[in-house]
Amino acid sequence: MKIGIIGAGIAGLTAAISLARRGCEVTVFYVKGFEDSNSYRAQAGIALPLLEGDSIELHVADTLHAGRFFNNVEAVWATISRASEAYDFLTELGVTFESVELEGGHSRPRVFSVRNETGKHIMEALRKEAEGVGVVFISALVPSLVIDEGACKGLVDNEGREYFFDAVVVASGGYTGLYKYTAGSQLNLGIVTGDYLLKGGVATNLEFIQFHPTGYISKDGQVLLISEAVRGRGAKLVNDEGRRFVNELAPRDVVARAIYRELSSGRRVYLDAREVPEFKKYFPQIAEFLERNGIDPAKDLIPVFPVAHYSIGGIMADTYYKTPVRNLYVIGEAADTGFHGANRLASNSTLECIVSGLEVARTIAREKPKLEGRPKRIVYEPVDVEAAELNKLREIMWEYVGIERCEEGLKKALTLIEELEVPKQVKELAKAIAACALERRESRGVHYRTDYPLIDRAYSNRSKYFKGKCYI
Repeated sequence: MKIGIIGAGIAGLTAAISLARRGCEVTVFYVKGFEDSNSYRAQAGIALPLLEGDSIELHVADTLHAGRFFNNVEAVWATISRASEAYDFLTELGVTFESVELEGGHSRPRVFSVRNETGKHIMEALRKEAEGVGVVFISALVPSLVIDEGACKGLVDNEGREYFFDAVVVASGGYTGLYKYTAGSQLNLGIVTGDYLLKGGVATNLEFIQFHPTGYISKDGQVLLISEAVRGRGAKLVNDEGRRFVNELAPRDVVARAIYRELSSGRRVYLDAREVPEFKKYFPQIAEFLERNGIDPAKDLIPVFPVAHYSIGGIMADTYYKTPVRNLYVIGEAADTGFHGANRLASNSTLECIVSGLEVARTIAREKPKLEGRPKRIVYEPVDVEAAELNKLREIMWEYVGIERCEEGLKKALTLIEELEVPKQVKELAKAIAACALERRESRGVHYRTDYPLIDRAYSNRSKYFKGKCYI
């Protein structure tokens, strides 16, 4: 079988390796260098309930609690129960974990880490193995899926080159690049997801975007995450009056909103890591970045600010990572199986990437998809990822579809987005996020409405967006 994979992060590379080991011809499409991916930037690590005193059941309970019990319970158990398989897969590739950290929302230390730059080490191991098993890499932006008669038959890159496959796996990541402040890549625009929506595909829970509580924004605008593991080792959050105002290890939605409200009140917020022992040993990447910006974490308070971090919603998929479109699969952050619920538990995303990559390979091997003939006509338009008005879009999304939302602001966002000259895939996705946030008249997890501040049982279903409208 010939398989095309869009995206070369942890999920995409895991799937590529597993499929290639099964004898498939695998081609991976990626944009820019591997180091530019969000996977490479992952800090603390991968959540695995493997130590004495921990259990799958405890990890499931923490995931459901963080997700406000909005999770697909089947997806939670299916993912977490495969933690030992994920661990074995990584260690077989030579990944050596050096510590186990405690992060917000976890009842036990279970985040396996490599010097708080875990993504880098996992990505390097995956890339080496992928090259060794014969995976072909093509550096190209992919803005368009080829969907014809209910089946995916391939893709088109931004230069108009057409590629046909027996199956396509979308591993293109999320859409936090739609926001003004994000620690991820600015190219993380959800282009493939937007294209899928334009072609009648279904996406779910798009309104749920997680903001990491402790981003650091340098004078030149560069954003770095100050890992949750820093708080797990004892760092405290204080305002400019020296007062703590939140439990630092509460779920991310709680901490991010608490910081946002302090900042909105005109106060500044700092992470006080001065009492964290051996900061440079455990967090060398963060220490180096801060020192370049004139901050010594052993002596200075670190100014922090919430930043868009993770797209909980995405292309609708089942627990085998199948979509309703034949021969089209989706994994990692691009997918929504319901695993994360209304708020992702820290470091569960890396686990999901490994598990989904391994599982989708089994699904494809079992189903043996086959190219169902090439379409007679393919409609294609190139995407300008440097469109002048993309920054305007990011401002609108940050202002009106950000940490706190309301009906007036969401309606204004929809009007303003419609007027922008940005790629149609990006515009469709941005409108979908705002529309689903408007339709969900409640507050749940990372989705917070100031005009509907409580959970409402009437909105207990996942939102579904297709053909220009949101349904809950």
